[in-house]
Amino acid sequence: MTPNITLGVSSYSFHQRMKTGDMDLFDVIDWVASSQAEHLELAVLTDAPDSPIPNLVSDSAFIERVRAAAGSAGVVLSNLAVGAVFWSRESVDLPAAIARVKAYVDLASRLGISRMRHDVVGHQNQAGDDTPLFEEAFPSIVAASKEIAQYAATKDITTSLENHGFFVQAAERVRRIVHAVDEPNFKTTLDVGNFVCVDEDPSAVVRENLPYAMIVHFKDFYIRKSDPGEGWFRSRGGKYLRGAIVGNGDIDLASVARSIKESGYEGYASIEFEGEEDCLLGITRGLANAKRLLDQA
Repeated sequence: MTPNITLGVSSYSFHQRMKTGDMDLFDVIDWVASSQAEHLELAVLTDAPDSPIPNLVSDSAFIERVRAAAGSAGVVLSNLAVGAVFWSRESVDLPAAIARVKAYVDLASRLGISRMRHDVVGHQNQAGDDTPLFEEAFPSIVAASKEIAQYAATKDITTSLENHGFFVQAAERVRRIVHAVDEPNFKTTLDVGNFVCVDEDPSAVVRENLPYAMIVHFKDFYIRKSDPGEGWFRSRGGKYLRGAIVGNGDIDLASVARSIKESGYEGYASIEFEGEEDCLLGITRGLANAKRLLDQA
């Protein structure tokens, strides 16, 4: 594998087992330590007190246990990913939303994490989700992201937005926000698979966004033009999508891997598994396939 890319996994990949209680975060850390993965991203899915991932209401002792367990196992905690909404067709308390994400910056610092991804809008596919609507949202997104990035810089943390959630999933929209925020520590979490949700070809657009990447996610989808039945969701243009093991789906990941290698990207890359197979199988095969694709690129 390219020596300047450190391959790991997102905790979201284990969601299948964590939501049933079959695994907790300490089990995940141990699993990662014994696998081919070299780092672990923490994806916060809820602010509830019973969250298996540290969040703003987590007990201080739990947060310290997570940091200590990762350190003891030799697992680098590479990124903290959190949701956020800075614009909506309904009213948003923007100062409160910004303060919440700043508190997550503090949490990342407590965990020893130097990278953090925050969302900027909700994940629903907005009706009328066109350029005028994006232009309406743009100032709030940029102002909030800039203020958070400036705060994060005081703690040596790099922040980012991800290409997901339909509204900011397109490559050009992501770049526009990054350029407008214009802070050296504000970048993008580049998910190579998510572009298909807005009917963009990862073979073309991953290359365009790599210069702004803080971390790269390897993800794969099955893509169908006609309805295959239950278990699929729709792209903006109406294609049917379902999560796949990295390397088993319909995305040309060999081309994506070549783009990553040719770009000179250095840093973390993660498997993000969303398929229907057992997650441990999906992650294990996904790691092996991602490594093979990067080696062969």
